[in-house]
Amino acid sequence: MKVLVVGNGGREHALVWKIKQSSLVKEVYCASGNAGIGKIAKRVNISPTDIYNLVRFAKENKIDLTVVGPEQPLSEGIVDRFNEEGLKIFGHQKSAAILEASKVFAKNLMKKYGIPTAKFESFEKEEDAIKFIKEVGAPIVIKADGLAAGKGVVVAKTEEEAIQAVKDMFAGKFGPASKRVVIEEFLEGEEASYICFVKDDKLAPMPTSQDHKRAYDNDEGPNTGGMGAYSPCSLITPEMEKEIQERIMYPTLKAMINEGRSMCGFLYAGLMIGPKGINVLEFNVRMGDPETQPIMRRLQSDLVEHILEILEGNIENVKPKWNPDYAIGVVMASKGYPDAYEKGKVITGIEEAEKDPDVVVFHAGTEEVDGKIITNGGRVLTVTATGEDIFKAREKVYSAIEKIHFEGAFYRKDIGFREVNRKKEPVPKFL
Repeated sequence: MKVLVVGNGGREHALVWKIKQSSLVKEVYCASGNAGIGKIAKRVNISPTDIYNLVRFAKENKIDLTVVGPEQPLSEGIVDRFNEEGLKIFGHQKSAAILEASKVFAKNLMKKYGIPTAKFESFEKEEDAIKFIKEVGAPIVIKADGLAAGKGVVVAKTEEEAIQAVKDMFAGKFGPASKRVVIEEFLEGEEASYICFVKDDKLAPMPTSQDHKRAYDNDEGPNTGGMGAYSPCSLITPEMEKEIQERIMYPTLKAMINEGRSMCGFLYAGLMIGPKGINVLEFNVRMGDPETQPIMRRLQSDLVEHILEILEGNIENVKPKWNPDYAIGVVMASKGYPDAYEKGKVITGIEEAEKDPDVVVFHAGTEEVDGKIITNGGRVLTVTATGEDIFKAREKVYSAIEKIHFEGAFYRKDIGFREVNRKKEPVPKFL
């Protein structure tokens, strides 16, 4: 088989890495990829959102399967176009991708079908949103309606902060994504990620995981696309997982069918677990980044086999095998991220870090120039490691990071800290 992966981040590197291991696969292509992907797959110089040329490439090169990584091409209808041309592709059609592309749609769907989520209001005018904030007070959460690369959420601790966030969004901070905003109640608790393969009204679950959205240690600083993740997350007990499936995942799949928007692809629920029970913070219609990186490190069975079964309508046959060990991923980012940052910094030490057989470094914002790997984005690398417990996995990943260098590199030094606290063992000395 020839497989094309669409996207260029750490999530896509992890997908390519796993797809490459399939006994069914002869060649892997990636559009447009990054320096790390280029070492294990053939890079295609086509943007992930250039759907016309992606279709043309897939037809001309007789691609047997395309797997879509990011949300933007899904929301722009890549799956619909591939289907029209009789090309096999894994991902949601445009009509279903709205579940992520519009937070207003998602919140209204959850309200209509009784899927647990925070109370909310949506606004198209700045003055109405500010008036609402003054009425309800803070803390409160402000969200851009559309796609904003995981950065369109502000958890405002004060009214002033909330009002400023609204002003920034309506002033165009996230472009068309913030023409509408959602304002919702602040929920206390702990976040976790729950990701499944889905087809129509059925699902095949992946292991639990937890992302770290804030830029700095102790969950401080602005929201980012994600600074690290680990799997499994013991916050979600087996009983809780059953509740998540019965009260959230299955009802959402059925709700989407009722709305004429049947799903086929990955479905990600960002959850808040706290005093008000389990509530949905957001839905994504693709794998999370950086959750994909540790999850793929744990997948022992054949990802391509699973995808083909789903596309053939046999999702009930999909029973993935998972490594029982912990996997953790820590993002190394460019100085200034998630705001302005410089590019072109030379990266060294990746090969040294990967001498540990339990360490894999996934590239995100990287490029190769004159034989050197340089930075080319905000999130540059996700360094991953596996270990029999969270402590060993963390020790390995941070030991690996110490070997990797580029000017201005920064990373959180506390990824997995909640899991460590749950296990009631001391934090390793290196932290």
